[in-house]
Amino acid sequence: MAKFTKKKQGDLPEVSTASLPDIVFMLLFFFMTVTTMKDSELMIKNELPFADQVQTLDKKDRVIYIYAGQPSSRYQDKFGTLPKIQLNDKFANVDEVANYVLAERASKREELQNVLTTALKVDYETNMGLVSDIKQELRKVNALKINYTTRSGSAFENVN
Repeated sequence: MAKFTKKKQGDLPEVSTASLPDIVFMLLFFFMTVTTMKDSELMIKNELPFADQVQTLDKKDRVIYIYAGQPSSRYQDKFGTLPKIQLNDKFANVDEVANYVLAERASKREELQNVLTTALKVDYETNMGLVSDIKQELRKVNALKINYTTRSGSAFENVN
């Protein structure tokens, strides 16, 4: 007759790691497909001015970006050399700024809609008239929290 043996207390079976590489690659492919690398392509010349009192914005999800400057050499044949406004991936007129800000505000979560900051990334050679027109449009939609994006340095470096 066969003799039965009793298992020892405390013996745990080994954990199989055969499926571990499959899980790692599945997670890798998932993050590769859902991660966005860049929001928009810069279609203007955007050399930011210098400022000596610079602060960084902590929460980037609360920022709406508006770019202004001369079209880059790639787009000058089609749009000329006068300073333009870029909203996301297209050139826009001044009167389109208000609708853009309202659309961006509506796309944010409800608790963020009242704390949004509008960041103006304006080329240092752009005239102040265009910036003033943008600010007038922002006032129409009550987007009064404005940030001027700059580079850190002495403000005297802006003078040619």
